[in-house]
Amino acid sequence: MRTSKLLISTQKEIPADAEVISHQLMIRAGLIRKLASGLYTWLPLGLKVLKKIENIIRHHMNNAGAQEVLMPIVQPGELWKESKRWEEYGDELLRLQDRHGRYFCLGPTHEEVITDLARVYLQSYKQLPKNFYQIQTKFRDEIRPRFGIMRAREFTMKDSYSFHLTDKCLDDTYNKMHDAYSKIFNEIDLDFRAVIADSGSIGGSTSHEFHVLAESGEDSIAFSNQSNYAANVELAKAMPLISKNKEKKEIKEIDTPGIKTILEICNELKVEAKQTIKTLIVHGSEECDSDLVALVLRGDHELNELKAEKIDIVAKPLKFASEEDVKKRLNCSVGFVGPINTNLPIIADHSAKNLMNFICGANVNDKHFVNANWSENIKSTITADIRQVTNGDPSPDGKGEIVIKRGIEIGHIFKLGKKYSNKMNASILDKNGKDQTLIMGCYGIGVSRLIAATIEQNHDDKGIIWPSSIAPFEVALIPINMDKSNIVKKQTEDIYKILKNKNIDVLMDDRNERPGVKFADIELIGIPHRITIGEKSISKGVIEYYSRKEDKTEEIKIEEIIKKLFQ
Repeated sequence: MRTSKLLISTQKEIPADAEVISHQLMIRAGLIRKLASGLYTWLPLGLKVLKKIENIIRHHMNNAGAQEVLMPIVQPGELWKESKRWEEYGDELLRLQDRHGRYFCLGPTHEEVITDLARVYLQSYKQLPKNFYQIQTKFRDEIRPRFGIMRAREFTMKDSYSFHLTDKCLDDTYNKMHDAYSKIFNEIDLDFRAVIADSGSIGGSTSHEFHVLAESGEDSIAFSNQSNYAANVELAKAMPLISKNKEKKEIKEIDTPGIKTILEICNELKVEAKQTIKTLIVHGSEECDSDLVALVLRGDHELNELKAEKIDIVAKPLKFASEEDVKKRLNCSVGFVGPINTNLPIIADHSAKNLMNFICGANVNDKHFVNANWSENIKSTITADIRQVTNGDPSPDGKGEIVIKRGIEIGHIFKLGKKYSNKMNASILDKNGKDQTLIMGCYGIGVSRLIAATIEQNHDDKGIIWPSSIAPFEVALIPINMDKSNIVKKQTEDIYKILKNKNIDVLMDDRNERPGVKFADIELIGIPHRITIGEKSISKGVIEYYSRKEDKTEEIKIEEIIKKLFQ
């Protein structure tokens, strides 16, 4: 491709509404153009990247035995009512009516449509397993679209759905999809982690999220520095930490006037937060004998609300008691609440339960206990993992320590089970001729979001640094004064033909622009390899080669170009 034939719409200024670097660079490099809030037009350069990612995905999905289909974005409301999600899904589901008054929606996902397809075409166990995928536009009416295509209303997604007779069969396909996703993201050369995750509104049992590690990520993930263990921080298991104290001391009540926070206690008593206890009061569930429940953690730890909600006696969703509720029930202010002499059920985190000689509230205003111990001073408790993991915690698999980093979710795989097939009566005949409800799996990749995530991980102050596998062009040819030099023009055309014949995706910058302008545009766009051709270098039998990733320039012999590009 020649730049004179290509729409290049680079710009120097950072868009005022672009908060994250991927949004800024996609606009500045001319990959996308904003049409309306959360809606973007894909320009030629951006579309090339999108299509290359799609082809990588297709290759690995096909190799894993999946079959490509294409389902409509407009879906009948009847299907969503059948699955009970017409109202459950919420305002992100854009509902509409046709001229006959029939209800439809713009599909944010396709579980209903694919289940309807399966119940029509899958009749016998001999047809199983089946895995169908599509790469198609989705629409979710985000309340606050932001970060460009990272959280747009309209986006491109690869979603696939598998159908099975047994859980074992589902497990096999789930593992194949896990492996295929890893191959896809490795081919794009991303630093990513597959993490244990919550299934959310899609439903099902087991699920894994795939995250690109990036500081701008909205999610926090915890992973081992010595193994493959990884989980969303909300689901990561926090291992019990053992107190170093070996000898129990005598408990004492001390005066702490106006001292309510852990930080204030530590400053006043000259102790570390890990030797203190904090007690949080939340509402109890209908299964609890008490309307309030005490959650106890070590002073330096934070509550994991998702874990706490899973305990039967805790109300769902988790709700903290008000200051008024606490005073009425415990006769003290929130800052002086503790597990000793309380009439509430107590749930203690493992690490808090392992403490000896700790400091805690005395359930009396302006009073705390020091040298408190569980067995001597506190009634029976429930012990559970209710805290957030922290950097340096032991990894749950016993290998290494936990590292917490920000991540951008780019893929999610689920074991859906029978959630949709039960509601939509999707069944199949087994080998005995009996009806069996289909078991389903679901596997998604945010294709357009993957582009933004790649940029977040691969950029510098000059612009994007694309991995070669998805770059809009692999090589840029920059001739110097080609309009004035036949030697430069001929050499550039010769190299261009050589690269084209080798099926290398090459861009020749034949614009009548200064070299500095050309260099700046090519660096902003992020083309991995740049070859500069001028009369002076030709006279020496060399060209100037620049690696975008290494940000390094060197002279190489003209005949060694191909070897250099793919060494």
